[in-house]
Amino acid sequence: MMNSIVVVGSGVMGRGIAYVSALGGFSVALVDVNENALKSAEGELNSIFAKGLARGKISAEQEQMAKANLSFISDLPQACSTADLIIEAVPEKAEIKKQVFETMEQYAPEHCLFGTNTSTMSPTEIASYGKRAERTIAMHFFNPVHKMPLVEIVRGLETSDETAETIKKVAERMGKETVVINEFPGFVTSRISCLVGNEAFYMLQEGLGTPEDIDKAIKLGLNYPMGPFELVDLVGLDARLNNLKYLHEKLGEKYRPAPLLEQYVRAGRLGRKTGKGVYDYTQKEELVKK
Repeated sequence: MMNSIVVVGSGVMGRGIAYVSALGGFSVALVDVNENALKSAEGELNSIFAKGLARGKISAEQEQMAKANLSFISDLPQACSTADLIIEAVPEKAEIKKQVFETMEQYAPEHCLFGTNTSTMSPTEIASYGKRAERTIAMHFFNPVHKMPLVEIVRGLETSDETAETIKKVAERMGKETVVINEFPGFVTSRISCLVGNEAFYMLQEGLGTPEDIDKAIKLGLNYPMGPFELVDLVGLDARLNNLKYLHEKLGEKYRPAPLLEQYVRAGRLGRKTGKGVYDYTQKEELVKK
C-alpha cells in the first residue's frame, strides 16, 4: 500500500508536489540539502495553506491533517529508507538528476517506485541512473501545482503496467486529472507550450507588438488562461531555454531558441524569481507597497 512519499528538491515544483501529496493523505518528506531552501519552502507552504483555508478551498481539518503529514528533511538517504514512492523534482539537468537517482537507488527499499518530475527529459534515460527501470516513470506536474489540475504521466521504455496504474491512482488521490502517454521528447504539453512561447519571442524580436498586446491576443483570441510571456515569467526563462535546447537537439530546427530569449537569459532576466523577465515585477511590487 502506498503511504510514504519523499519529494526531492524544495523549489517551486517540489514544494507544490509536497503540498498536494500531504493533502492527499500521504506521509510526505520534503528533502533538500539546502537548509535555507527548506525553511523558505516551509514558509511558503504555510502561506498556501492559510490562503486555501481563507478562500474555502480546504477545511481546517484538511489543513491540520496535511501539516501533520509534512516533514522537512536535509538527509536524503534517511528519507529514502522508508519511502514507498520518491518523486525527484530537482532542476532539469542530467548530471543533477543522475546524482539524486544514484542516491535513491542506494538507499530506497526494493519495493519503492521512482518518479521524476520532468517536462521534457527522457524517463528511459533517467531510469538508467538507477536499477529499477520497470518501477520508474515521469510525473509531469504543472506550475502552480496546487492550482493546475493535470499530471502528465509518461512511461519509459521498460515502465511496467503496474507502475503506471499505481502512479495514476497516486495522482488521482492528490486530486489531479491524468493522462498516461508513452515517452517521446517533450511529451504532449511541453512540445506545444515551447512552440507557442518561442514563437512569441520571435514576434517580439520582430517588433510585431508589445508583450502586453501579444499576451492579450493569445488569451482572448485563443482562450489561453495566460499569455506566453506571463507563463514564461512564471516558469522561468532559463528553464524554458533549457527545454528548447533539449527539444532543438532531439526534434530539429522548429525548436531553435529565439535569440531574444537567449539574450534575456544572459542578462539575468529570468522571470518572477529574479524580479524581472519579459515584464518588470519590481515596479509592480513598489506600486503595491505605496
